[in-house]
Amino acid sequence: MARPLVPSSQKALLLELKGLQEEPVEGFRVTLVDEGDLYNWEVAIFGPPNTYYEGGYFKTGDVCISILHPPVDDPQSGELPSERWNPTQNVRTILLSVISLLNEPNTFSPANVDASVMYRKWKESKGKDREYTDIIRKQVLGTKVDAERDGVKVPTTLAEYCVKTKAPVPDEGSDLFYDYYYEDAEAEAEADSCFGDDEDDSGNEES
Repeated sequence: MARPLVPSSQKALLLELKGLQEEPVEGFRVTLVDEGDLYNWEVAIFGPPNTYYEGGYFKTGDVCISILHPPVDDPQSGELPSERWNPTQNVRTILLSVISLLNEPNTFSPANVDASVMYRKWKESKGKDREYTDIIRKQVLGTKVDAERDGVKVPTTLAEYCVKTKAPVPDEGSDLFYDYYYEDAEAEAEADSCFGDDEDDSGNEES
């Protein structure tokens, strides 16, 4: 019996998913919303230890990252075309860009203007303005319900945060036809990273 034709985009996404399951990007939990749909991913961010975000489990939100913008020439944006989306980008590089954004938020081009104003006030006051940190702590507490519902243990130490764990893969009988994909793709893909010792300006304790 002939095997179903698998679109190249699905093969590429499956390769990325497999790579992220075998070598996760520290601080992220990546799953499929539905095992039969490779185009619909759910990404959760764990709050880094030793920051105000520690213990957080963030599943939703908007980010403003240059590499997600269409590769058009837009002088008003202040971005070079080379900084925008191109075919070399993948899920892993996007996740690493999110980590970079958390470390060094660009308050001059924010997705959330109110948050950028609060962040600047907090930073300029050297932590004396508490509105920013108070909201973060409330949000962190609010994410505990999501973590409990998903059965997720949120890392609270660097050792837990940077541990490399193998995420569960769908059953052989799932709609993804994993065995078919892997036969064509097994010979490709490797990657690595760690959040490590970088300082997080957006959430470290006051200086």
